[in-house]
Amino acid sequence: MSRNIPLLQDNFNGLQHLGLPVSNLEASIAFYRSLGFKRIMASQVDVPEENDTILVAMMEQKGVIIELYQVTRKEMDELRSRKDGHVDHIAFDVADVDKAFHELKEAGFTMVEEKPVFLDFWEKGCKYFAIRGLDGEKLEFNQIM
Repeated sequence: MSRNIPLLQDNFNGLQHLGLPVSNLEASIAFYRSLGFKRIMASQVDVPEENDTILVAMMEQKGVIIELYQVTRKEMDELRSRKDGHVDHIAFDVADVDKAFHELKEAGFTMVEEKPVFLDFWEKGCKYFAIRGLDGEKLEFNQIM
């Protein structure tokens, strides 16, 4: 049974960061840099319970932080097949979705839609499109109408 926790509701400031598994950390850093993110940290992290070391980088743009962590292709396939919270899509809010669409298309990104799509939900609806990242992750760009 879930219950409301007023302290959390009053203390919630929004998204801090998203964790995203990637198969090639350096290539993914370059990809997210091309979207305007800057690298704010990169390091090796020891994971004691797994007796392993992982490569991690954090990328930031306008307060949105993406944590990239390198996994093998086999681990990537396993993560993508599970539905336990591992992220394979990211949604960004933009002021002008049509402008963002044309800028990213002209820059050579792999577009998922042929043009921004209008979805009739929430109060006023949403216009969005998506691009694909290096590991197949979907990056959505949304404008609430």
